[in-house]
Amino acid sequence: MKNRKRNRMLRYDYSQNNLYFVTICVQDRKCCFGNVNTVGTGRDLSVLSVHESMNPYMELNECGSIAEKQLNWLANQYAYVVLHSFIVMLNHVHAVLEIDSNLISDCEIKIKSLSELIGAYKTTSSKQIHLAGFTGFTWQRSFHDHIIRNGGSYERISNYIETNPEKWNTDVFF
Repeated sequence: MKNRKRNRMLRYDYSQNNLYFVTICVQDRKCCFGNVNTVGTGRDLSVLSVHESMNPYMELNECGSIAEKQLNWLANQYAYVVLHSFIVMLNHVHAVLEIDSNLISDCEIKIKSLSELIGAYKTTSSKQIHLAGFTGFTWQRSFHDHIIRNGGSYERISNYIETNPEKWNTDVFF
């Protein structure tokens, strides 16, 4: 059996208080969450030249709206989760999630790890998308994470998330 690359940092407790940048991809990077459009043109971003100064934005379809709704559900379902910057792109989701146990007073509540939280997100969003009639939808196995360690990193990542539609044509997930 082929050795798999380790996804998470060895001996790091992913349920501890911290900010985490996550990327969750659709299986086979299938574009199923909508389109990148530009304000006022209705044109697809792929037909714009690099020098046109339109403001590309993500126009979510029903699947994309469900993916976004379930991100908000995650933050509402778990009182210790704060959803910072996020975007649902055509075939992936970027989000900065914060786990903050100080937001809950009940010491008996078990803080879920980042993997458990993303698992809950993938499960509930898949179920909702399937119920909406898109039965072939699946998430890619696992997810990418980055532990945010300082304010500069947080600012760079937040900016990357917010400007992701503008850079769609050069995105690694394109």
